[in-house]
Amino acid sequence: MVDMKYEFVDVEGGHPIKMWTRGVPVDDGARVQLSKAAQMPFIFKHMAAMPDVHVGIGATIGSVIPTKGAVIPAAVGVDIGCGMMAAQTSLMASDLPDNLEGIRSAIEAAVPHGRSVGRGKRDKGSWGDPQSEITDAWAPLSERFDRITDKYPRFKNTNNIKHLGTLGTGNHFIEICLDTEDRVWVMLHSGSRGVGNAIGSQFIELAKKDMRKWHINLPDQNLAYFPEGTDHFDDYVEAVGWAQDFAAANRQMMMKNVIKALRSQIAKPFDAAMEAINCHHNYVNRERHFGEDVLVTRKGAVRASKGMMGIIPGSMGAKSFIVRGLGNRESFESCSHGAGRVMSRTEAKKAVSIEEHIEDTKGVECRKDIGVLDETPKAYKPIEAVMAAQDDLVEIVHTLKQVVCVKG
Repeated sequence: MVDMKYEFVDVEGGHPIKMWTRGVPVDDGARVQLSKAAQMPFIFKHMAAMPDVHVGIGATIGSVIPTKGAVIPAAVGVDIGCGMMAAQTSLMASDLPDNLEGIRSAIEAAVPHGRSVGRGKRDKGSWGDPQSEITDAWAPLSERFDRITDKYPRFKNTNNIKHLGTLGTGNHFIEICLDTEDRVWVMLHSGSRGVGNAIGSQFIELAKKDMRKWHINLPDQNLAYFPEGTDHFDDYVEAVGWAQDFAAANRQMMMKNVIKALRSQIAKPFDAAMEAINCHHNYVNRERHFGEDVLVTRKGAVRASKGMMGIIPGSMGAKSFIVRGLGNRESFESCSHGAGRVMSRTEAKKAVSIEEHIEDTKGVECRKDIGVLDETPKAYKPIEAVMAAQDDLVEIVHTLKQVVCVKG
């Protein structure tokens, strides 16, 4: 008998869950949340849980939810199309200056990041006046956006074009990394920003209203769904598809501006797209699995079909991995999207001292203040254990370690 890498969990009154979590801690809350989703009648075959699995809002982060005939907006969430981009450069570690502060400052100046709120003030994480390249990148998205806003006018009043090519806050980051051969990489993490948040929030509320209207009882109100064939289903699929494309374009524009910032600090000419990967890890997609057409929602998971390249980052003090998918059909060709949290943001701020954070990010040019303690390395699972638990899902192609990290 073949030794399966996953734990098989039977769910009473629901579909089974296959969990790639050997050697990795999984909190009880995540198991309960996964079981509630597995009870939905339209789950196809089984659900899959990745080794970075932990409790999320709406659905468990690190879960793969295949469905037939329905979609759950809160399972995709509000950071629609959130994902990673990485590009290998022709630079070597020896080409970087001894002091990396200038590179970090140049990146921070080139890419709007963070967030500021206040009546009449511009959010510092948006463009005041978008560059011409941003306007050009917006052009292919604008016609579809107009179609969506004809039905849902509130989406117009979002930082749509002004957020294109911007980082945001939380766990979003830009890093300069070195691989094991001392080659320089640029890696970044962001999604669909304010407009994606507005789209996600609106459709999550519409789904909850529909459930009340149809008197449908749910194990969790965040599992509210749109049945295929309804107007809201079609509208959501159109809007979420657009937001995912916006997120991919957002990462591309950030990457261009980070490369420009690097060129302003390094006199040596270099190539910057020798190997580029741009992948979502919060999204829904139509795919074919086990001979049937299904919708696959990956909430904190990356597609890992055979030969497909992906990115699995660690925390701001840990290794990250460029991987190649092995096409494991039992996981619906998926892998983890990162290390996964072991502490909530609030817990991390209480449990980890600034001294520990400084020690854990030694050798990385990054923020060392209390404002990033919620993202400190100790808040995350050990990335090596996460990778060991999914060695039947992906193979490691490059191992990266950051030397510069920019947080919002």
